[in-house]
Amino acid sequence: MIKEKSAALSRTSAKEVVLTCIKALNAGDLKAARSCVNDDMEFDGVLGARHGADAYFQDMEKMRLKYHIRKAFEDGDDVCLLYDLEISGKTIFGCGWYHLQRGKISHLKVVFDPRPLLEQQS
Repeated sequence: MIKEKSAALSRTSAKEVVLTCIKALNAGDLKAARSCVNDDMEFDGVLGARHGADAYFQDMEKMRLKYHIRKAFEDGDDVCLLYDLEISGKTIFGCGWYHLQRGKISHLKVVFDPRPLLEQQS
């Protein structure tokens, strides 16, 4: 029983994994962020979907986002972040739902109002 408790306490929480990934993204350290993500990660966003971590990080390298976390919630292997997202000179409120498998991010669903970005493109 003591051994089981020790193993549970030493396990990195899902929230810690997600926050580590976000911190690395904010610092521009894509290699460190990539280490928090499974190779077969799925991304569902307002402006499209990406299949595989490599495709997701190719986009992240171009976009150079900055996250300002307002709140983080954890429920088992699911983490929800509420944040202000700096993108293309705009600050947009958004929400990310992260699901972890095998201790790494396997699915991310992002929700925000894309109109400020779309207006900027026209």
